[in-house]
Amino acid sequence: MTDNPEHPEAAEHEAEADAKEPRPEKVAVVTEVKERMSEAEAVILTEYRGLSVKELQSLRASLTEAGAVYKVYKNTLVRRAADELDWDLADLLVGPTAMAFVASDVGSAAKALTEFAKGQPLLVLKGGVMGGDVLDDQAVKALADLPSGPEIYSKLAAGINGTARGLAAGIHGTHRSLAYVLQAAIDGGVFADDVAATAEPTTEAAPAADAPEAPADDATPDTNTEAPAADAAESTEES
Repeated sequence: MTDNPEHPEAAEHEAEADAKEPRPEKVAVVTEVKERMSEAEAVILTEYRGLSVKELQSLRASLTEAGAVYKVYKNTLVRRAADELDWDLADLLVGPTAMAFVASDVGSAAKALTEFAKGQPLLVLKGGVMGGDVLDDQAVKALADLPSGPEIYSKLAAGINGTARGLAAGIHGTHRSLAYVLQAAIDGGVFADDVAATAEPTTEAAPAADAPEAPADDATPDTNTEAPAADAAESTEES
């Protein structure tokens, strides 16, 4: 892999030659670039013109720590790979281009690039691609404000723990509420018929003859004549 040609005429001539008869080694590079693009969480394109070999090595080391791979490919081959993925990178593939393929921690990779660019303005952030969407340079810089992987995991763990505590409290509260409902039903005699149906014969109600009879001369309404039956039920429960 070599640097991109700096003269547009040379790039066009090479593109025409590749279009006529793609060489196997270039086809292999296009396949490699396409695979890296499709597997990456994000791809950040930069211009590295003027950076020394030592500076590029330092930048690569920083990106490796952030979980990214920094590669240099010819623009013509990158464009071909991007076209196969329906990525329109024509505006970004101008001048020498190096790409950071980010595996997962996009925030850390973008931060590594922006921090390096602050100390070495020769590194220019062109833009990138994330989730199939093409980003401009400002969007890439905004990615640097994303929390790092450890910060995300910490917040996620805190959220999970909080959810678990809330779920446990909800379950405990549900059990407690259910107990209150059952107790209220028992106290209200909702299950009295079921208990009477399953009770032993020894717990049957006393004969009606044992219940006191209402006085014969009692001329009160029907509601009073039912009182002895209620007394019988009470005596049954007490027995």
